[in-house]
Amino acid sequence: MSEKKPERRDFLFTATYAIGAVGAGAVAWPLIDQMNPDASVKALASTEVDVSNVKPGKTITVLWRGKPVFIRRRTQEEIAEARAVKMEDLIHPEKDEDRVQNPEWLVMLGVCTHLGCVPLNDKGDYDGWFCPCHGSHYDTSGRIRKGPAPWNMEVPKYEFVNANTIKIG
Repeated sequence: MSEKKPERRDFLFTATYAIGAVGAGAVAWPLIDQMNPDASVKALASTEVDVSNVKPGKTITVLWRGKPVFIRRRTQEEIAEARAVKMEDLIHPEKDEDRVQNPEWLVMLGVCTHLGCVPLNDKGDYDGWFCPCHGSHYDTSGRIRKGPAPWNMEVPKYEFVNANTIKIG
């Protein structure tokens, strides 16, 4: 049995297929790459907030993805009050411990879950937030306590970069 010798034709076929594959990749790459988010969207994906100047009992509001985010440095009394609430008293039962990473800091979207209004801080029947548009009352953990809102205010993904910086998103 004799070995088949490579012919010039075999080389031309292989080279043609390789060049065709590279060409197809070069054509497909811009089409695939254009589906990625642009730099402005990536920039909005997360934000870092310096919280070193926030005193206990005070709230700051920052924008993230075009929505207000409330960052509150809670007092020991507010923490104790939020943790003392019975789950059966809540419209949307959720423990305070599940809503915060550090009990001193509450981070949540500042959007009423009824119709998307921005609630007022330190107002309402539970000394938390009050939405004057339709009368939803939230407690010091951002949980709905009274009114038409069906859910607690949402807690976004966040982490503590260091003792003075919170990264949202």
